[in-house]
Amino acid sequence: MKKRSLTFCLFVLVFLYLPLHSQAWGVLGHRIVGQIASNYLTPKASAGIKKILGTESLAMASNWADFIKSDSSFKYLNAWHYINFEKNLSYDQMKLALKKDTLADAYTQLNFLIRELKNRPTNKQKQVMYLRLLIHIVGDLHQPLHVCPVGTTGGNDVKLLWFLTPSNLHRVWDEHLIDFQQLSYTEYAAYVDHTTPSQIKSWQKEPLSVWLFDSYRIAQQILLEQTEPNPKLGYRYNFDHLQTLNNQLLKGGIHLAAILNDIFG
Repeated sequence: MKKRSLTFCLFVLVFLYLPLHSQAWGVLGHRIVGQIASNYLTPKASAGIKKILGTESLAMASNWADFIKSDSSFKYLNAWHYINFEKNLSYDQMKLALKKDTLADAYTQLNFLIRELKNRPTNKQKQVMYLRLLIHIVGDLHQPLHVCPVGTTGGNDVKLLWFLTPSNLHRVWDEHLIDFQQLSYTEYAAYVDHTTPSQIKSWQKEPLSVWLFDSYRIAQQILLEQTEPNPKLGYRYNFDHLQTLNNQLLKGGIHLAAILNDIFG
C-alpha cells in the first residue's frame, strides 16, 4: 500500500513539473536550428561569429539561454523567450501591435540584440552573451507555441497523454515530436535541410513580423485542435504535424543565418 502511494505521489509530481519547465524546442530542436543556420552563413559572417564564439558552434551555443535559467541573476531573461498577442489578429493588426510593443519580450529583445551586435560592443563577455541569446531567441520564435494568444500559456495548461505518459501540449512541440524521430541534431538537420534556392532567397528576405505571424497562425490552429480534456496523442499526431514541425525548424535555421549574415556582413 505504501509503495502504491509513493508511486502515485511521484506520478503527480512529474505531471505538475512538466508545464513549469518547458522550453522552446528543447535542447535538440535548438541545435537543429543552429546547425541548419551554419550551412547558410557567408564567409564573412562565419569569421565574425568565430571571433566571438571561438570553437563553439551555433548549434552548441543555442541552448545557453535555457541553461542559464538555473542562475537566479538571469531571471530577467525569462520573458525574452516568447511573445503574446490578442486572439485572431490579422497580419496587419499584428504589425500594428508590434509598432506599439515596448515589453521585454522576444520581439523587442531580438531587435535590441541585433542593434547591439551591429554596433560591435567592445566587451567580449557581452558579445558572447548577446550572440548566444540571439541564436536562441530566433529558434524560440519558430516554435509556434512561443507566439501565442494572450491567456493560453503557450499550451502549458493543455494536459494530455503522449504515448500514455502525462505531458502537455507545449512540451509535445518543444521535445516529444522531435525526440520521437530518433535522430541526432546533425542527422535531423541533414534530414530537413532541403529546399529550393528561390525559396531560401524568399525566406531570407522575410521580415520578423512574417515569422511571428506564421508561428502565431500555427499556434492558434494547434490550440484549437485540442477540444477534449486529456487527449491521448501519439502516432497520428506525429503523422499530422511532422511536416509543420520540420518546416519551422528549417525556416528557423535559414532566418537565423539571414540575420547573422546581415549583422556580420
